[in-house]
Amino acid sequence: MDPNQNRPQGRRKNVTSGGNGAHRRGDGLGTGPVGSGSYSGGSTGGGGGAKRAAAGGGGLITLIIIGFIIFKLMSGSGGAGDLLGSLTGGGNGGGGLDIGSVPSGFGFSTEDTATGSATSDSSVDTSVAAGSREKRTVIKGNNQDVVTIMVYMCGTDLESKHGMASSDMEEMRAASYGDNVNVIVFTGGCSSWKINGISNKVNQIYQIKNGQIGRIVEDAGSKAMTDPNNLASFIQFCAKNFPANRNELILWDHGGGSVTGYGYDEKNKNSGSMTLEGVAQALKSGGVQFDFVGFDACLMATAETALMLNDHADYLIASEETEPGIGWYYTNWLTKLGSNTSMPTLDIGKNIVDDFVSECGKKCRGQKTTLSVIDLAEFSNTVPKDLSAFAKSISSKIEKNEYKEISNARYSTREFAQGTRIDQVDLVNLAENVGTAEGKALASSLKNAVKYNKTSSNMTNAFGVSIYFPYQRSSYVDKACKTYDKIGMDSEYARCIRQFAKVETGGQIAAGGTGSPLDALFGMGGSSGSSGSSDMIGSLLSSFLGGGGRSIAGLDDSNTEFMKDTDVNDTAEYLANNYFDATKLTWEEKNGKYTMSLSDSQWELVHGLDLNMFYDDGTGYIDLGLDNIFTFDDDGKLVADTEKNWLSINGNVVAYYHTDTVQSGNDLIITGYVPALLNGERVNLIIQFVNDDNGTVVGASTDYVGGETEAVAKNLTEIKAGDKLDFICDYYDYDMNYQDSYMIGDQVTVTDNLTISNTSVGKGSCHILYRFSDIYNQNYWSEPIVID
Repeated sequence: MDPNQNRPQGRRKNVTSGGNGAHRRGDGLGTGPVGSGSYSGGSTGGGGGAKRAAAGGGGLITLIIIGFIIFKLMSGSGGAGDLLGSLTGGGNGGGGLDIGSVPSGFGFSTEDTATGSATSDSSVDTSVAAGSREKRTVIKGNNQDVVTIMVYMCGTDLESKHGMASSDMEEMRAASYGDNVNVIVFTGGCSSWKINGISNKVNQIYQIKNGQIGRIVEDAGSKAMTDPNNLASFIQFCAKNFPANRNELILWDHGGGSVTGYGYDEKNKNSGSMTLEGVAQALKSGGVQFDFVGFDACLMATAETALMLNDHADYLIASEETEPGIGWYYTNWLTKLGSNTSMPTLDIGKNIVDDFVSECGKKCRGQKTTLSVIDLAEFSNTVPKDLSAFAKSISSKIEKNEYKEISNARYSTREFAQGTRIDQVDLVNLAENVGTAEGKALASSLKNAVKYNKTSSNMTNAFGVSIYFPYQRSSYVDKACKTYDKIGMDSEYARCIRQFAKVETGGQIAAGGTGSPLDALFGMGGSSGSSGSSDMIGSLLSSFLGGGGRSIAGLDDSNTEFMKDTDVNDTAEYLANNYFDATKLTWEEKNGKYTMSLSDSQWELVHGLDLNMFYDDGTGYIDLGLDNIFTFDDDGKLVADTEKNWLSINGNVVAYYHTDTVQSGNDLIITGYVPALLNGERVNLIIQFVNDDNGTVVGASTDYVGGETEAVAKNLTEIKAGDKLDFICDYYDYDMNYQDSYMIGDQVTVTDNLTISNTSVGKGSCHILYRFSDIYNQNYWSEPIVID
């Protein structure tokens, strides 16, 4: 048997000569740690790549390759109007806004579709499971239907920085759909609109018709766009002033999925997101039954969203993954709907999905893209009972001390927006990975309820609907369970995730709480932990539950309700029998070669493995991040990479953090990020390696550093030739204190090709450690190796 069969897979380096070495530049930036999330162990830990073949990965947010949007602006005087009052001025009375066309911009060739082509079901599934309710929307037929499309557009920083809302309004304006289609847009939540005339002070309402954008309500108030009452008022307004037998609602903005919900209002930053409970409240107050509810926002194709929406709509159209900044492409599907307003809803959904994925494949090279159409009538009929049975099967396994099997299944499941640690995974993939009869039944029900699903070719194991399942952090468990109670989800699923989180958190407590490489780096021992005895672990658990003991990052008295009824003795016994022994993380040195031996039973507890390097520049340590660089010898021993080189962009050594390794078909795809300033704005550059290629900068995502929102940003940062990149690193002094984050290396001007390779870090000494992540998502660091 191959001793390395179930070991992690490392990245193959492309080492080149030259380069600038690792050096700080300028003064401290005051950003706060840019890599600290990778070191916050326990419930906020990052992720490695072990055992993740054919799995998923989240967080790849790539580049928007459209140029600067140039608008031909024309303002008009808007008629004043009360939101729920009479319609003022129709499509013309509020003044038309001509925003012109969007010119082509800098980007990669659309012919390269190796990571951008699409995969999908070949056609929509029109079957419906027996016992499903009738659709509430009745289609008249013969092109006699009247359709009102309500677009709730919270522009936020997507618009103020990048004009994405204006771009989508332009796509709507370019469509041709006649008098039986009403496109009504509610604007707000944005500090600065690119279209002259749209207010950044008050919310407004526009009708897009006959190639014009007409203002129909000058002042619709100034409530936060994440206030459910605001959404409800817009729905009521449309129902009164644009009555139709087919109503569609599109919620446009950022999205955070099951726990966080929808939206981020840039003008009302303290208003939070609109939770799923809040969305349900708005739809109930709005009083309209929708043909479909769509989210042109990230991460909203969840089981929780679908179950919440059943009382208010027949179909859900949404994405499991983060959306590219360009969002939905509106021109084609609106034009097709205008030619036949009696078009079946599934065909409308298919057109939306096809247009979206096609445009993303052309313009957003490397972006992982998903969009699906879910039949809510069938979903609510078949999925709840199967989800309940599946949850019971998970609880039963954990009660039978089979937590490790569930943890392995969860870790191997396609995860979305992984870098954000929101813990949303594909539910079909999870159910199949767990492997119970109940899981297989649930997977079948889900596949049948998802009537159309399309993804980019680099998105495997994404079947159209996700769910919250904790692993990256446990601090959301209580919040999720409260949401489930409020939206009427079956209690069995809440019970199963609480049970999983108890054992996972218990494993983190037994290991010593939040982990960090700094103790090992500064000679204070690699990783702490208990002795591994059940008595000691039981003592630690009791101390934690009593309000004392070791801390777990992100957990406190406000979010540990799920731990309250922990069976200390049973949990301690399980943890003692499945205990990762960090004292074994020691090196054997022979002729300058460092190796480490772990037993097979210990390797079975390892999920992730990464090289962590710190460079001594003479006054302190530059943190160069985490990279999955390692090999195993023929005896199954881990071989340390002791070469003094690190990932570089155009010869500049950068801080790089590996986030994910996935098997996509025959391709091994490794993803990570580099903290940087793009034209002075804080971003994360996304780096991708496919098989043994040299790597590509495939995009940039805005990094929220001030806690502005828990919602997840669409990929919204443009990158183009001539842009300026300044790379960022964290810096520590010799007394173990974080000093600041600094620019590292030289400024780089973006060209069509940025060269990625490994180059020398310089003449200073390097301290290298390996980070191990176990089945409890706890991080441990080996003792350091010092290379002079």
